[in-house]
Amino acid sequence: MDEIVEIGKIKRAAGLKGRFLIASYLESPEILHDVERIRIERPDGRSSWHAVGYVNWSKKSITLEVEGIGNREEAEALAGSRVGVPSDLLGAPPEGEYYWKDLLGMAVFSESGERLGTIGRVFRTGSNDVFVCTGGPREILLPAIEDVIRQVDIPGKAMVVRLLEGL
Repeated sequence: MDEIVEIGKIKRAAGLKGRFLIASYLESPEILHDVERIRIERPDGRSSWHAVGYVNWSKKSITLEVEGIGNREEAEALAGSRVGVPSDLLGAPPEGEYYWKDLLGMAVFSESGERLGTIGRVFRTGSNDVFVCTGGPREILLPAIEDVIRQVDIPGKAMVVRLLEGL
């Protein structure tokens, strides 16, 4: 089975036909043109594959209609579910950008070589992503900006960061 990459989270139903609105993690909607199926993972851990029917992108939201979800009540029941696609649809990220899946579990070091922990999760804010470094003396929120993230070694699973005042 292909590796799955989470592309967003279902916020709510959209209309009466079983469509739903996804808070998107994608920078652009282009990959959705090639998506024939998505995986929906419900908060209780159950997951299912669905053929994609209708797709509409607006700002940072995606409206989807998929096979097997036929009315508003079924769509509303999916609120909070994670949406994923096969990773082979994504291709390589642009230079200097990374897929969240590649960062999770990555070791984090200060510029002086001190191990700070590992990337436990990533979340989006209005201006930039934030990497949550856990497993060290304390949890550290690392904004994904050039002043903080100094080096990322995907094959070596290591990140070097500069801790700014207050981090």
